[in-house]
Amino acid sequence: MARKIREDFTSSQEEPEPTLCPLCERMIPADDEDAHHLVPKSKGGKQTVLLHKVCHDQIHAVFTNAQLAKTFSTIEAILENPEIQKFVAWVKNKPAGFSGSARESQQGRGRR
Repeated sequence: MARKIREDFTSSQEEPEPTLCPLCERMIPADDEDAHHLVPKSKGGKQTVLLHKVCHDQIHAVFTNAQLAKTFSTIEAILENPEIQKFVAWVKNKPAGFSGSARESQQGRGRR
């Protein structure tokens, strides 16, 4: 019994599995994880995916919440966008902890 408890305790102390960013496919350091609502909370969304902060910021620089809710509510749909493809090509060779800023999209200009 004591052995079982000890095994349970030691297995719970192991490092968590690293998370892979579904957008850029780089490992996400724990201090750079950012939860993205696939459908914005303001539009009733509940499901989230973990992304790098820079990847999350880029999604919101390119799309409005209405666009995310209506057309871009999956990672697959987001990845079909040419601006996102260009961003992913740029960021995929950066180190996992890279924390640069998202590129402003043409669409994002003047929306603020």
